[in-house]
Amino acid sequence: MAKEFTWRGKSEEEIKKLDLKQFSLLVPARQRRSLERGFTPFQKKLLRRLEAGENNVKTHCRDLIILPLMLGKTLRVYNGKEYVSLLIVPDMIGHYLGEFSHTRKNVTHSAAGIGATRSSKSVSAR
Repeated sequence: MAKEFTWRGKSEEEIKKLDLKQFSLLVPARQRRSLERGFTPFQKKLLRRLEAGENNVKTHCRDLIILPLMLGKTLRVYNGKEYVSLLIVPDMIGHYLGEFSHTRKNVTHSAAGIGATRSSKSVSAR
């Protein structure tokens, strides 16, 4: 039997029914202050498109907090080079969109390049 999802003591159905004021009381202080200040014009435009039922919406709004109305939607968040596709699941509620669209890649180093000195070609055994 699968365990039922709860967030801050609320089930997924209860979370979807929350209005913005009630939701802001459940998130941490940083997100609550951001919600109390209101949304930017770009964030408002994105939220209107999501409320209209659009799916797979492209956005540059990495600073938007994931709200209950976004559950089940697919967003494409820009990371500076490409749009990263995100399926919004209940575990993401209260986080920022930018947390799930990383802007930096892991650095992997290979062998020394052409013209490298003899000392830089030796790799430590550590």
